Amino acid sequence: MGALQEAMREAAASGIRFGFAETNGLRMHYARKGHGKTLVLLHGWPEFWIVYRPLLERLEDEFDVIVPDLRGFGFTGKPFAGPDPHADANTHARDIAGLLDALGIASTGIVGGDLGAYVLQAFARHYPQRLERAFFFCTPYPGIGTRYGAPGHLIEVWYQYFQQLPWAAELIGASRQTCKLYLSHFLNHWSGDAPDVFANMLEIYTDMFMQNDNIQGGFDWYLSSAPDRRRWLEGTLAKPPVIDAPSRFLWGWHDPLIKPDWSDKLGDYFSNYSIGFADAGHFVHYEAPDLCASEIRSFFAAPSRHPPLAPLDRGPDAIVPVHAAMPQSQP
Repeated sequence: MGALQEAMREAAASGIRFGFAETNGLRMHYARKGHGKTLVLLHGWPEFWIVYRPLLERLEDEFDVIVPDLRGFGFTGKPFAGPDPHADANTHARDIAGLLDALGIASTGIVGGDLGAYVLQAFARHYPQRLERAFFFCTPYPGIGTRYGAPGHLIEVWYQYFQQLPWAAELIGASRQTCKLYLSHFLNHWSGDAPDVFANMLEIYTDMFMQNDNIQGGFDWYLSSAPDRRRWLEGTLAKPPVIDAPSRFLWGWHDPLIKPDWSDKLGDYFSNYSIGFADAGHFVHYEAPDLCASEIRSFFAAPSRHPPLAPLDRGPDAIVPVHAAMPQSQP
């Protein structure tokens, strides 16, 4: 049995449910556990639902926690083979809105980091009445501006250009070892060069990215966001509308990719926010789950900024047996 299959079976045995929902032309996979207020967690790259398992286990007593695999990732996969230049933040936000529709959820709190933070910002701007509160980890946002492309920082963002190349996925996926080596660089370096953080997860991640065209699926985000990223680095990106949803930010002091001092312009883009810092790297949610769970509980305990919405007509919650979400055995 592969590492991913074993992790899925173990998760199911712990009470995590797995389902699929039709949304925006996509069959989206999600993990779900708990009871209470609905809370949606959005992962980044190179991740999938399992990166939030520590938070699922810590929040289940107070929240109905839903963790989708984003478009191109995990068991959600891609709508078609090959590069997809339309997997931008707005498309991802529509995917999440469709997931909420499919599950009969009118509004919710959302947590996002890395790519998930981009998606959460797009969701906040397009669906403000469906977002109760927003919680961000290590967040890329327009206020970072040209600092992201400064000469001293290019060593950290080279991969965002490499992953747009038409043969990048084929090269990284040439063998299990090449995929594992590539993923291990980011998992280790972004977590403060502490390789023990993801030591027990690397085989699981490699299993996942070696199937379902997931290497290309993860790269599609960088291809799709390239035009806006270019304008961002040139300083010509139009300023987006300010986000009014109550927002909380938790930044890792040791994040080499999105530096904590770059949080200095948040007030230009968020009208109602607070910020905290953690002794962690880029993967705050995985490196410091106890702290993150405590922060999330405190932040989402506050009343919603919206009056209650009428519940959507709810079809059956498409929970599927765990074996339906299993990959084929790796050779």
